[in-house]
Amino acid sequence: MITIPFIIYRITPGQRKPDDEKCRFCAVWYVLITKNKPAFIMEKNASLPFGSFNSLALFTGLCLGASPATGIAAEKSVKNSEETLVVEATPPSLYSPGASGDPKFNKPLVDTTRTITVIPEQVIKDQGVTNLTDALKNVPGVGAFYAGENGSSTTGDAIYMRGVDTSNSIYVDGIRDIGSVTRDTFNTQQVEVIKGPAGTDYGRSAPSGSINMISKQPRLDSGIDGSASIGSAWSRRGTLDLNQAFSDSAAFRLNLMGEKTHDAGRDRIENERYGIAPSLAFGLDTPTRLYLNYLHVRQNNTPDGGIPTVGLPGYSAPSPKYAALNSAGKVDTNNFYGTDSDYDKSTTDSGTLRFEHDLTDNTTVRNTTRWSRVKQEYLLTAVMGGASNITAPDINDVNTWSWSRLVNTKDVSNRILTNQTNITSTFNTGSIGHDVSAGVEFTRENQTNYGVNAMTAPAVNLYHPVSNLSIGGLDRNGANANGQTDTFGIYAFDTLTLTERIEVNGGLRLDNYHTKYDSATACGGSGRGAIACPPGQSTGSPVTTVDTAKSGNLVNWKAGALYRLTEQGNVYVNYAISQQPPGGSSFALAASGSGNSANRTDFKPQKAKSSELGTKWQIFDNRLLLSAALFRTDIENEVAANDDGTWSQYGKKRVEGYELSATGNLTPDWTIIAGYTQQHATVTEGQNVAQDGSSALAYTPKHAFTLWTQYQATSDLSVGGGVRYVGSLRRGSDGAVGTPDHTEGYWVADAKLGYRVNSNLDLQLNMYNLFDTDYVASINKSGYRYHPGEPRTFMLTANVHF
Repeated sequence: MITIPFIIYRITPGQRKPDDEKCRFCAVWYVLITKNKPAFIMEKNASLPFGSFNSLALFTGLCLGASPATGIAAEKSVKNSEETLVVEATPPSLYSPGASGDPKFNKPLVDTTRTITVIPEQVIKDQGVTNLTDALKNVPGVGAFYAGENGSSTTGDAIYMRGVDTSNSIYVDGIRDIGSVTRDTFNTQQVEVIKGPAGTDYGRSAPSGSINMISKQPRLDSGIDGSASIGSAWSRRGTLDLNQAFSDSAAFRLNLMGEKTHDAGRDRIENERYGIAPSLAFGLDTPTRLYLNYLHVRQNNTPDGGIPTVGLPGYSAPSPKYAALNSAGKVDTNNFYGTDSDYDKSTTDSGTLRFEHDLTDNTTVRNTTRWSRVKQEYLLTAVMGGASNITAPDINDVNTWSWSRLVNTKDVSNRILTNQTNITSTFNTGSIGHDVSAGVEFTRENQTNYGVNAMTAPAVNLYHPVSNLSIGGLDRNGANANGQTDTFGIYAFDTLTLTERIEVNGGLRLDNYHTKYDSATACGGSGRGAIACPPGQSTGSPVTTVDTAKSGNLVNWKAGALYRLTEQGNVYVNYAISQQPPGGSSFALAASGSGNSANRTDFKPQKAKSSELGTKWQIFDNRLLLSAALFRTDIENEVAANDDGTWSQYGKKRVEGYELSATGNLTPDWTIIAGYTQQHATVTEGQNVAQDGSSALAYTPKHAFTLWTQYQATSDLSVGGGVRYVGSLRRGSDGAVGTPDHTEGYWVADAKLGYRVNSNLDLQLNMYNLFDTDYVASINKSGYRYHPGEPRTFMLTANVHF
């Protein structure tokens, strides 16, 4: 096993190699300039921040801009000794890692026939990103645009992508990560966004794609990276990344995080979280390796239920009685409409054991076992703005009006236990090269939603909300809901290199699943969904209302082809099918024939068919990756209403468009990550879902753009900045009257200054929303509430290295 770091010095023949003063994790690349060509000198036991490769051939291929199986020659000179390896090549870009951290994608990104955006650790650091949702702002058209149903509000990483809720298709190291929590990036090496159906890769999943967070791992070096940040509204954060080798083949790594932030421009909204991630590795730089990882994160936040949409473009009174609202001004975006009792607490625990063995130089087997649990409970108070929710003491003075508040609660435990075996191999059959990845997976996922007694909160003044009141805490009532899905999956992928220029690939996955679900309701209540108490049972007793199960098989597949136009560029096509069975994302089932739920046991799996035509180019000495793709995804078996009032699965949706991206280095000192997408997302058959009555899908901007760039002005000074654009998007429809049916598009600009004080200290100033743009970040389905975008803020960070 040979792995490489990204710490580079430039020296000339005869010049003494400098001291390792900048070497955070010991081993260094020295760039020796000979005949105007750089040659890397790799110290033994070096390490690569973006993951390791199990063959030197793959490493040299990536450095030289050629896949090891392509057969295209690249000028190189290699000298081996016990201590060093010399390769003539160009330094890879910190912004373009070159390969996925998931062994299921065993080709370099440039040769992968999919749209995959990788957000590496360096981008996360440069932007001062602390959570997954913010990291995904680097991917156009992806974001937390949806703020919840009628009276409820979303929490955590509520991600929409290509017209579909993708929050249940988030993975960590290729393993599903369930729970509506905010995922911190303190233990993340890179974030990978795979667009288009991912059913062949991960099994049941959203038709839009998937998001995979790659965790940091121990390395054979020693050093410490730490950071301390302070920002607007007295926000504070600290992190520590310690790596220690304690033998020639074993190492320990510890990542720590603590944060307490106050949302600038918002009263009372606070976030407090702490995390620890220790990991051990044995057998590094040997054919047999063992990794042990643990993650613990605890959060205690004050959630944001949003603010009323009164005064936004498109708002009007819900009834003539309240016509004064037609000309009413916007509420103060600082306002908090919750109570002192509002909270959002969660605890994440995850333990992973991974074994790897190189059967040969070109074949590696991996076995991963993970147990994970995410516990979350919250009490969130949000306003309701329908005509029946308004109290108007003075009908002509909206300052005296009050809106009703609805109390939303959650008390849930998510658990997952999985064992996954994967084998990757590179070999030839005659003149045909093969890059194979195959495996089997056994997974059990459980979710328990604990029933709690209903709670109420008094109405709140529209313009002058009072929050300093207590409404109590959660009180479990025994009316729980339990869901469990067991899955056995088997898959095989192969990329065949037919000639120096032509590759074809295919993959097949079979999943057998069994989901069981039961739920209870507290009897004797009133309103929608209330049930009478059986004889002999008192009011509030839990009564089972659903007890059902569903089993089935899912067959997903993909196929693609690539034609290499030159050593630097190619064109490709890809086709894939993915399925999501009833209960596949929520662990909840509905009885056969009951209502319009996609989770009915008599319904078929939702099916997505996606096609893609694209091109990828590595230019500027292979430091910059350019991509362009046309895509179309058709989603079938959507639930739609029949003329007789029943429901069936004749509904169809389509998302099509194109996407452009650039990641890497424009020059050795100038980095960039950028992307643009234009997407047309519509209902092609069945009822429309947007409030404006159009066929457009909700929470999907037609145009989106993102750009971040950084320039190393001197050896000590760096400047960076970026802009992002999110186009107008429509909200969903639920019968609300008078609320905005869409949000306006917006531009936001950010900036960064960095200064290296010495080899052990550098300073970083990040400034967000430079022009203090006022915009709607997300809106709920009814349109009663929205979350305003963050105003102008700053964060100053001191980074230390030893």
